[in-house]
Amino acid sequence: MPAAPSAVSACPASVSSLRDRLRALPLFADLDDDQLDRLATCTSEFDAPAGQALIERGRVGSGLFVLEQGQAVVEAPEGTRALGPGDVFGERALVGEDGERTARVRAQTDVRCLAIARTELERLIAEEPGLGERLRQLSS
Repeated sequence: MPAAPSAVSACPASVSSLRDRLRALPLFADLDDDQLDRLATCTSEFDAPAGQALIERGRVGSGLFVLEQGQAVVEAPEGTRALGPGDVFGERALVGEDGERTARVRAQTDVRCLAIARTELERLIAEEPGLGERLRQLSS
């Protein structure tokens, strides 16, 4: 999912740990335990060094990301904005017409992110339309 992660976590977090971390995000707060568990099984963690591109504009979006540690910057046609822990990015490609990334996101510091697979997100949006609406609100 990321452009080129430098290291994928060698010891993935347990599903229950990921479930709790996802539940803490307003985007996923309405999901039940079963939905969160399914989402957690499709979530991976990765670390990236400062300066590395996390997503590249124009590429097809394969999911979305949650910045857990560090700082990143979104470089979009409409300008730049800073991201910090708890921020979600990459959602526009999930709700857009063509599924392409509309911005570049680059790590400003060393970062740790969660990457959530598009296929499971699409299943959950079909079950929980409110999730799709929250994604659309994030992307506007």
